[in-house]
Amino acid sequence: MAHHVGEDIRSLRKTRAMTLAQLAGAAGRSVGWLSQVERGRTTPSVRDLQQLADLLDVNISFFFRSSRRAPEEQGLVLRAADRPTIGSDESGLVEELLSPTLSGSFEMIRSVFAPGASSGDPRKARPTEDGGVLISGALTMWIGETEVYLSPGDSFQFAGAPYAWRNDGSEPAVVIWVVSPPIY
Repeated sequence: MAHHVGEDIRSLRKTRAMTLAQLAGAAGRSVGWLSQVERGRTTPSVRDLQQLADLLDVNISFFFRSSRRAPEEQGLVLRAADRPTIGSDESGLVEELLSPTLSGSFEMIRSVFAPGASSGDPRKARPTEDGGVLISGALTMWIGETEVYLSPGDSFQFAGAPYAWRNDGSEPAVVIWVVSPPIY
């Protein structure tokens, strides 16, 4: 079965702790309409999709990431050329969504931390379980009160803890990250 945009809208809405009524109201649409979109029974217009993307804090291209692929692939495989990115080299962190869909119980992300970049203060604890493996470079992480230095091949896992990171190395640090439930 082909993946549809509504699955992504539902997943994004839930990870942002929004109800159907809240998102529909903010979009100026009915709860029934949004419910139909999320279940794949109605296709939103490009204008509606842009508005939903803005409200959910994603680029509209996020919803079309595999649209040019065979229908049987959609929601099953995400090709490298179709990966949506968030962040910029200027921010020090660029992430790519690796998961073909957000409707599963976890998501995979490729994070590239620029040399000298830092998250600053620890990020608030979120209701997720996070894990990852450092593929290349070096990275210092603070998970709760614990400081850890990661080398290529090292992995980590934590749940509901504040965390921060810093790349003191001279090359980018690349982490494959797994988050459950999806938050992208």
